[in-house]
Amino acid sequence: MAFEYVNKGVKRVDAYEKVTGKAKFGADLEFADMVYAKVLRSEYPHAEIKAIDVSKAEKMPGVEGVYTADDIPNNLFGVIVQDQQVLAKDRVVLAGDGVAMVAAETEEQAAEALKKIEVEYKELPGIFDPVDARAEGVQKLHENKEDNQVIHHPLRKGDVKNGFEKADIILEREYKTQFIEHSYIEPEAVVAVPEDQNHLISIYGSIQNPYATRTAVAVVLNTNLSKVRVIQNHIGGSFGGKDEVVSAMAARAAVMALDLKKPVKMVNSREESITESYKRHPYQLKYKVGATKDGKLTAMEIEAVADSGGYACQTPFVTWRSVVQATGPYELENVKTDVYGYYTNNPYTGAMRGYGSPQVIFAQESLVDELAKELDISPLELRLKNIYRQNSITASGQKLDTHTVSLEEVIKKAVEKSNYKEKYLEYSKEQKGDIKKGIGLAVSFRGCSLGAEAIDAAASLIQINKDGSVAVYSGLAENGQGLKTIFSQITAEVLGITMKNIDYMEIDTTFTPDSGSTVASRATLVGGNSIKDAAQKLRATIDAFCADKFDLDLDDVDIREGFIYDGKGNRLATFEDIVGEMGNQGIMLSAYGWYKGPAISWDEEKGTGNPYFTYVYGCQIAEVEVDTGTGELSVTNMTAAHDVGRAINPANVKGQVYGGVVMGLGYGIMEEVEVNKGKIKNTNLDEYLIPTIKDMPEIEPIIVENPDPVGPFGAKSIGEPTLELGSAAIANAVAQASGRRIRSLPLNLERVLIGRALHKGGK
Repeated sequence: MAFEYVNKGVKRVDAYEKVTGKAKFGADLEFADMVYAKVLRSEYPHAEIKAIDVSKAEKMPGVEGVYTADDIPNNLFGVIVQDQQVLAKDRVVLAGDGVAMVAAETEEQAAEALKKIEVEYKELPGIFDPVDARAEGVQKLHENKEDNQVIHHPLRKGDVKNGFEKADIILEREYKTQFIEHSYIEPEAVVAVPEDQNHLISIYGSIQNPYATRTAVAVVLNTNLSKVRVIQNHIGGSFGGKDEVVSAMAARAAVMALDLKKPVKMVNSREESITESYKRHPYQLKYKVGATKDGKLTAMEIEAVADSGGYACQTPFVTWRSVVQATGPYELENVKTDVYGYYTNNPYTGAMRGYGSPQVIFAQESLVDELAKELDISPLELRLKNIYRQNSITASGQKLDTHTVSLEEVIKKAVEKSNYKEKYLEYSKEQKGDIKKGIGLAVSFRGCSLGAEAIDAAASLIQINKDGSVAVYSGLAENGQGLKTIFSQITAEVLGITMKNIDYMEIDTTFTPDSGSTVASRATLVGGNSIKDAAQKLRATIDAFCADKFDLDLDDVDIREGFIYDGKGNRLATFEDIVGEMGNQGIMLSAYGWYKGPAISWDEEKGTGNPYFTYVYGCQIAEVEVDTGTGELSVTNMTAAHDVGRAINPANVKGQVYGGVVMGLGYGIMEEVEVNKGKIKNTNLDEYLIPTIKDMPEIEPIIVENPDPVGPFGAKSIGEPTLELGSAAIANAVAQASGRRIRSLPLNLERVLIGRALHKGGK
């Protein structure tokens, strides 16, 4: 099928204002009579608050107001579990908990006033390991909970005891992952404006999920959703990180703005951002796998324990995705999986790109390579013996029969492009000199969209003006991923107009229905379908008008590049002229689009069902060099093959691959939030290391397309799958080069040990 705009690379619709510096981010906003606010945060990871004295702070120059938990109408909020404090009242449960806040004429005055607030604490013992948090009789971190367990997700299939009895070999391994910072370029920023645009409060800023923020603010203020308006400005990256932390900022700013009757602006410094924001969950994973001597998997048993930190945040849903995907894309008749989340006094953890999959993929793909070595089978051969194919049954009992199961195709294309087979054999031989090369691969399947986490629906609004210009609104947010461009392409394709006709509007909760959060790589799939629905409604109205006006059969009306044609290719009119005439006749040229995903199912007690309505598949292959004299590790090449259904914009897909691969590299070899007894040690990017341009390997993106019957024009998702495989592929490559298995991330903590051991001829 030929498309005019879909499946084509087009210029990003937000490119000009970003590259010229005209784009307004949260920190750029200014309002008349605006004041600035700062938050005092606890240095203790666990302590009682005995008293707070704000009297000295109130007398500081420029101070407009000082606030504590007593000034918050409703002090608890949370997307899933409402256990997060806007400001700590009686007890802090993590270092970084806000305990008071100041609004002043300048940011500097607010910061100085914080120093005058006196807080009397009684320090309490802390729990800093989620395994310790589950111990019998251990202290409860939230008094209203029965214990420290946030969530437990089980999954059962077959009989693992019987499965292990049939195995010729059984491996038991443990793996561990680390805290990770989102490291977005722009720290969090919000402005709360009272009595704005006929609303009680308006919130502007770098907001990933406007509707979630609106809900949190309404809950904290004890008011109706209709009284809270949220407008998203340009956002300098998020990767899942600007959700609950921004909701807390917005709620704090709203409380102060309503009290002072002035706009209140809050902008985090990098240190404040890293101190307060949630992280990617560290996992402790135990895997047990059984296989026959020819490599057929017979059983797998898994226990994964996630550190939720002081609050539940997204832990219930992050760990649920983990339980669905913990066995990887492998056919197994017998599975027993348990994934837990526990409260600790560590920094709290939440959504981050990958959302519970990078941790389990690192473990399961490392395990498969270890099993291959024990069986003396190549890692590629072992995978091909066990991967999902058409009509396979997943660990949760779902039959994969509604979409193209393309894992074998994805693997084949990655293997051919990277020359994996030849390089694997070459690098398996003895290598002379200090520099050792290795190649490793990892594969994955990923459920698209929210799945059984929540109802998956989205809305959009398209308005055609009399001059032929088109305004597009979506209930989903542009966070830098290219949503505005993708949705504009879909609109242009359906309406038969050019991209220059389209004006994409910033998200404003006033105009579109709640479309849920821009998470789970769901924007193109779910939001794109809602855009397509709205555009199709308008196109049907225009087609009917043209058929009547020009005495044509409906099927003979064609609109391309902004012109109306008949069935013989004769040009009849311009799009602008037709919609102008329709407008003058009082025909409505606005339409809401709505899309709700297909039915899914999940039995929480048994861990069975159809958790997602479609899946994507990926394979990444990494090549590394390890200097056995120094332990220095270099990733030289990455090949990333991903089935996206259909690429609405192939250039945008490649951009997602490049970014995701490098984030996966950072996760694998260098990034870690260092936490010592609940306190973060590296609170800026001079100590928290992320990949730079010098760390980028050669990256070969491979776009695999098998259009999905559910997706808009067959499109599915790509944002998160590109990140989740990199660390596992790199770890397997390092294992081949070094002769040592990698069982914890990041690899940089093992580099020197690996190098010294090899240099001395050790294992």
